[in-house]
Amino acid sequence: MKVLVPVKRVIDYNVKARVKADQTGVDLANVKMSMNPFCEIAVEEAVRLKEKGAATEIVAVSVGPTQAQETLRTALAMGADRAILVQTDQDLEPLAVAKVLKAIIAEENPELVMMGKQAIDGDNNAVGQMLSALLDWPQATFASAITVDGGKATVTREVDGGLQTIDVSLPAVVTADLRLNEPRYASLPNIMKAKKKPLDVKELGSLGVDTAPRLKVVKVSEPPKRSAGIKVETAADIVSNLKTAGVL
Repeated sequence: MKVLVPVKRVIDYNVKARVKADQTGVDLANVKMSMNPFCEIAVEEAVRLKEKGAATEIVAVSVGPTQAQETLRTALAMGADRAILVQTDQDLEPLAVAKVLKAIIAEENPELVMMGKQAIDGDNNAVGQMLSALLDWPQATFASAITVDGGKATVTREVDGGLQTIDVSLPAVVTADLRLNEPRYASLPNIMKAKKKPLDVKELGSLGVDTAPRLKVVKVSEPPKRSAGIKVETAADIVSNLKTAGVL
């Protein structure tokens, strides 16, 4: 079974994002970038499936600038077999990314697409669902456990009321939630081996995909600063303040 794992290069989760002065977007200049944490979880799960004998090949895919090769090398160091970069400097919308991935899937013919449920920059949580719709494949989102056997995947999903377990026929799209696993650290030998693993670079234009934007960003701004709290002497004062604020 071939597993395709899309990964995204985002601002490192330890870095505080800064908004550009003209409020047109987030400032990425001189900012540490890394693999999206949910994508790391997806790569780890694909590697575990291979270690169990359920997967035979893992292909990591990224859509982004030249620097995204570093992100793909991280995926290769974690255990992916080869990588594909669809190179573009455009900041693609979720629908455009889904269309690009559909084109790559048509070339690669994987039986499972394992991907993060969302990226921590846009927080759209949309590409997996859109990709499933474009492919007309079953989908299992927010996976906290997965087993693959006999042409189907059994996925435990995290839902508002608890956990839901479903079976989906392969090929399918599965998106990883936070509690699916804890990604491994790439060892130094594996990092060195990753440098020799194949990484194919394709230009976005070569795929013949319509990536024209459907959305227009009006303004990007930081959340309002939280006001300081107040100290009260008694429980009665707390109730009084809550009533004044309209909470009670």
